Amino acid sequence: MNARWNSSMSLRSTILGIFCAASLCVGGCAAAQYDEWRVQGQNAMVDGMPDTARVFFEKAEAARPRVVENLHDLGACSVAMAQERLSYGQQAAAMRELDTAIGYYSQALDVFPGHRASLKGKNVALELKGRFGEALDEAEWAAATLGPAPEQYIFLAEELEQRGDVDGALLRYRQAVAMGPDVAESHVAFAKFLLRHQREEAAIYHLRAAYRLNPLDDWVMDQLARRGAVPTLIREEVETP
Repeated sequence: MNARWNSSMSLRSTILGIFCAASLCVGGCAAAQYDEWRVQGQNAMVDGMPDTARVFFEKAEAARPRVVENLHDLGACSVAMAQERLSYGQQAAAMRELDTAIGYYSQALDVFPGHRASLKGKNVALELKGRFGEALDEAEWAAATLGPAPEQYIFLAEELEQRGDVDGALLRYRQAVAMGPDVAESHVAFAKFLLRHQREEAAIYHLRAAYRLNPLDDWVMDQLARRGAVPTLIREEVETP
C-alpha cells in the first residue's frame, strides 16, 4: 500500500513539475516577446492599422500588465478606431471605442498620475464623446494636483482656449512661460496662441525667446523669417509682453 501511495505521489509530483516548468516557459517566453510585440504594434499604428496594432498591444499587456506606455497605446488605438468609425457614420461603435479608450487612459493614469500623453489622450476621448466639462475638469485637476510644471499649464491653456475662454488661456500661457522661461516649448506654445489671436508683436517676442533656446527649431525659424524678425544678434529683451 505504501509503495503504491509513494508511486502515486511520485507521479503526481512529476506531472506537477512538468506543468510548472511549462508555465514558467510560457510566461518567460511571453515576457521575452513583450518588446517585439510593442514594436510590431507601433509599426502597425504608423501604417494606419490601429486594429492590428491593438492585437499586438493586447499581447504585450497580457505578458507584462499595467505598463503605462502600453496602456496609453491601447487607448490611442481605440481613439483612432473611434475616429475611423465616426468617418463612416458608425456613431454607436465609435462611442464604444471611446469608452474603451477612456478606460485604458484611466488605468495608465492610475499607474502614473502625471503621464502627460495619457492625460491628453483621455481628454481627446472625452471631447469626442461630447463630455467637455469632464475634459476641462481633467485639465484643471492636472494643473492643480500634479505640481507646478509648464506643460500642465499649457495643457490647461489649450483646454480653456478650446472652450472659448481666451482670457483664461492667456493667463495660463503666461504662467507656463513664467514657470519655464528656459523651456523653448513654453515660448513656442505661447507664440502659437498669440499668432492665432493676431498679437504679432508679442508672438515675435516669444518666437525670438524660443529661437535663443533652440535655434534648430525649423518652425520657429520659418515664422521669424516670414516676418523679417530673425535676430542678427542674440540680445536680451527687457520686458515680456
